[in-house]
Amino acid sequence: VQLQASGGGSVQTGDSLRLSCVPSGYNTYVMGWFRQAPGKEREFVAAISFRGNRNYADSVKGRFTISRVNSDSTTYLQMDALKPEDTAVYYCAAQRGWYYSSDRLPDFWGQGTQVTVSS
Repeated sequence: VQLQASGGGSVQTGDSLRLSCVPSGYNTYVMGWFRQAPGKEREFVAAISFRGNRNYADSVKGRFTISRVNSDSTTYLQMDALKPEDTAVYYCAAQRGWYYSSDRLPDFWGQGTQVTVSS
């Protein structure tokens, strides 16, 4: 599966952005987003299963919303109330299985899209 991410940009604190991830084909995998800030390790942001089960990192709960269109597996990450600490390269990812597992890395990665939030 190839994943094409888009939607990043430069915004101000409190603004919103929506990231999109378009897979190369239909799939029933868990779709998710990770991010990596400069000098930090890549971290989990959010995931959604084919059946609609959602997982979020504590740092984004209440501000970010992940969704997907099952007909083509396109996945979105709606990011509201953005903070400077959300600045990172965001990566779309897909994990085989019906539920997200934090015990293993995703099976497929897309290219990153930069999100920059200035104060």
